[in-house]
Amino acid sequence: MGYKLKSHSGASKRFKKTGTSVKSRSAGRNHILSKQPTKRKRHNRGLNKLSGVVLKMASNLINK
Repeated sequence: MGYKLKSHSGASKRFKKTGTSVKSRSAGRNHILSKQPTKRKRHNRGLNKLSGVVLKMASNLINK
C-alpha cells in the first residue's frame, strides 16, 4: 500500500482546474502598470486556458 502524494503547493496557487482544462492568470499584471498601454492591460484581464506541454505539466503538479 503506497502513500498519498501531496499536490504541488506552488502550482495549486497558480493554476485552477476546470472541467476539461486548466486555467491560469495572465503574466504582467502585478505592478508597474502605469507604463503599459491600456490595450495590453485590457487583453491581459481574465484567465488563460493552458494547452500543450504546459497543460500536461500543470495538471501533473496539481493531481499528485
